Amino acid sequence: MIALNGIAKTYPGAVPVPVLHELDLGIDAGEFVAIMGPSGSGKSTLLNIIACLDTFDRGMYELDGQVISSLNADALAAVRATSIGFVFQGFNLISRSSAWRNVALPMLYTGANAKQRYGRAQELLARVGLEDRADHLPSRLSGGQQQRVAIARALVNDPSVLVADEPTGSLDTRTGHEIMTLFDELHASGRTIVMVTHENDIAARASRIVTLRDGRIIDDNRNTATQGFDS
Repeated sequence: MIALNGIAKTYPGAVPVPVLHELDLGIDAGEFVAIMGPSGSGKSTLLNIIACLDTFDRGMYELDGQVISSLNADALAAVRATSIGFVFQGFNLISRSSAWRNVALPMLYTGANAKQRYGRAQELLARVGLEDRADHLPSRLSGGQQQRVAIARALVNDPSVLVADEPTGSLDTRTGHEIMTLFDELHASGRTIVMVTHENDIAARASRIVTLRDGRIIDDNRNTATQGFDS
């Protein structure tokens, strides 16, 4: 599903800052991968590259058979709209739009009509347990409910990969584990998930943990604690 080969990234400036060093990473369809590492290790940059939100200087990236580095801006936008669902730590919901309209927003870029958008949004809100909150503004939802709306939005175009950046970072412990239960269910249904986290107990929910330091992978282990669940 995801193949990164020799990926290098340096942020320019008066003193250029190397972030990723000739990094290789392959992720199979259906895997749940947690990316960990200290601040400045390159994990968020790596996630943004996987999500086609950032570019890289050297190397090759293939997503579901497409060579990402060969795509123009319009083609990249299409990949982001249809192949990748992104869950942000801060939810990134539109404050003046209802829950269902936030969920349906990515469908505007696929040409879906109003009836299709509404129906799909209702379906996804029901899946995350918020069918009775469809008309609520984000300000009337708890943090956990807002993150559920964000997850529904990420799934609305049935993407190949769900990418999450610290999805529990803005939540209390109990709510964070409720959100991770939802991720467990998505993984069990066959969804490919790539998640950045700095919390060991959250990473333990993944089937594989990749650890970065100074822009290099220093550890890449199957999470044996989840093997029974995966099978």
